[in-house]
Amino acid sequence: MIKLTRYWFEFDIDVIEEGLPPGIAMGCGLTAFSYEDALFILQNNIFIGKQIPPLKRYIEDIEISTLEPGHVLPNIIMPSFHRGVWYPQGYSFL
Repeated sequence: MIKLTRYWFEFDIDVIEEGLPPGIAMGCGLTAFSYEDALFILQNNIFIGKQIPPLKRYIEDIEISTLEPGHVLPNIIMPSFHRGVWYPQGYSFL
């Protein structure tokens, strides 16, 4: 059985730059086969045709309950056994 891992990415963006994908200011959560696969999903599902901003940090095997409770937690698609983006919404699962 292939293991999927939950990742949380935060980007080093001080000001919301024009042209950045909507919803990424607080971070991005996704489920992938590996770190490299997670970057592939970021590039091909969120930052299509754009460069991924520098990473401030990323967390592998993120515990969902530790995410920001006021906006992030109420707005995630529950990550389970599906590969793809679960926060922000609007970027489909693969």
